Amino acid sequence: MEKNVGMKTLRNAKIGQTVKVTKLTGDGPVKRRIMDMGITKGVDIYVRKVAPLGDPVEITVRGYELSLRKADADMILIG
Repeated sequence: MEKNVGMKTLRNAKIGQTVKVTKLTGDGPVKRRIMDMGITKGVDIYVRKVAPLGDPVEITVRGYELSLRKADADMILIG
């Protein structure tokens, strides 16, 4: 199911890192939901915490805190 092999996604970001969104993958309602949360191309995301099993990932985006599932974090390409 790894569609983004070779590309760095939010799921691969380390705790304490600030990354910039380069592209959103996925389609339809899932992509729309991610965009509605304020995660759009060019925005900075700070990785606050990652749960012990990697799910969820806690981030700060546009001044508020958000938790994302691994599957959603995998759709967010970073640079």
